[in-house]
Amino acid sequence: MGLYLRIEDLDLRDKAVFLRVDINSPIDPKTGRILDDSRIRAVKETLDALSESRVVIGAHQGRPGDEDFTSLKAHAEMLEAVAGRRVEFVEDIFGPLARSAIKRMGRGDITLLENLRFASEEVLDAPPEVLARTHFVRNLAPLLDAYVNDAFATAHRASASIVGFPEVLPSAAGKLMERELAALEAITESPQRPCVFVIGGAKIEDKVPVAKSALERGYADKILVGGMVAKVFLKGAGLELGREDEKVVSKKAALVEMAKELVGKWGDRIAMPRDVAVKADGGRFEVPVQRMREFDTSMDLGRETIEEYASIIRGAGTIVANGPMGVFEEGGFEIGTRALLEAIAGSKAFKVIGGGHLAVLAQDLGIAGKFSHISTGGGALLKFLAGGSLPALDALRRAAERFKPKA
Repeated sequence: MGLYLRIEDLDLRDKAVFLRVDINSPIDPKTGRILDDSRIRAVKETLDALSESRVVIGAHQGRPGDEDFTSLKAHAEMLEAVAGRRVEFVEDIFGPLARSAIKRMGRGDITLLENLRFASEEVLDAPPEVLARTHFVRNLAPLLDAYVNDAFATAHRASASIVGFPEVLPSAAGKLMERELAALEAITESPQRPCVFVIGGAKIEDKVPVAKSALERGYADKILVGGMVAKVFLKGAGLELGREDEKVVSKKAALVEMAKELVGKWGDRIAMPRDVAVKADGGRFEVPVQRMREFDTSMDLGRETIEEYASIIRGAGTIVANGPMGVFEEGGFEIGTRALLEAIAGSKAFKVIGGGHLAVLAQDLGIAGKFSHISTGGGALLKFLAGGSLPALDALRRAAERFKPKA
């Protein structure tokens, strides 16, 4: 994965550390209540490792204009419970209130700054050297001794808090970041064979390139597709989809062409549904994929496909799963997603879930502890697996060269 420093590589005792985390959480827009605290709980190991430092936490919530774009005051209360020590919340980012709070911190203190995306410079699209000169970085950096990035879920973003600070401060990866990168290494550099990718969901713009990269780079020995991803591949293989599905994929001609090329070149490594579940007479009805055209849309894998996929999963050495196999939120059509998730959990393979819907379902089913790793960052994971670089990791590598500790 390349050289980057760890917390243990820097002397951070009684030092002021800017800790970038991703505690962006689902929020009830009516009550403002945080609905899932898993990302907040994931910060604990790094906070424990920095127990003798003065920790200044930077984080974001939502995007400007979205319903969940809100203050981090509630997050501070949850962080305090997770950390087991007081967390001071400051309604400021790099102004006088924030700087004053940082200056009066003592060893072991934790301060959470306001939502970083309240500052326009945090959403500025610019090279790292430009972001290092923002008012945000220039106002806070003189008060800090080091930077730690534990925000893997935001690793694919090039914002000031991700790539600006590592330009000017000794920087290290946090404990969660380390675990995420170790999982990526296990998938891409030394996977136990056969390596099986299970790719589903609706975000086909992200998922089809992952399939392409996994095949071309030799990560995957087998790819199992479901959800909208499967429909793109089935269309690429020449099948006619349901009426509504045809309308959707007709707008994604480039992705269908990519899938067609992959099927032509790697057809023996791509497992596509043999049968699907559709809604008929108000209930679940299974048909061969050749009959999809008779219905508006397919909503799940059929049982023949589920058994075929589960058999492949049972023989895998490494499994990467991202995205549901169908409309799992609707009763009767969660069968495929649930069955494959349980098959993965029961496997002896090294198994990674790419966050999102599958992570939530694993929690609901009580099987989350059976996975080798549940990633906090679906977007970052997908970008890396699709062959893209992660700006956060690139920044940590540059900082490791620039601020390498003396032997």
